[in-house]
Amino acid sequence: MLKYFKNIFLIIFIAFAVWMLFFDSNSLIIHNELNNEIEALENEKEYYKKEIVKDNKALKELQKEEGLEKFAREEYYMKRENEDIYIIEYQDSIKAEEKDE
Repeated sequence: MLKYFKNIFLIIFIAFAVWMLFFDSNSLIIHNELNNEIEALENEKEYYKKEIVKDNKALKELQKEEGLEKFAREEYYMKRENEDIYIIEYQDSIKAEEKDE
């Protein structure tokens, strides 16, 4: 076994392999970190693609007269003339708001 370690080529190869796997700027550890980052970014890309599709659907709804009216009524509590709006709050929603303050 000792005769293998006397071979200069084997020692150089082992040193080179250790250097490339752990210490080099393109090491195996760095490649693993970069692959994880790429995977996370691809997941984020898919999420944003789904959000774009959802927002495009909402935009198409807002371009219609009925969709715009529905949005204004739900989000900004707008009303027509001679119309009353009643906002119903449940007890559990009121308690949650008080805790936030």
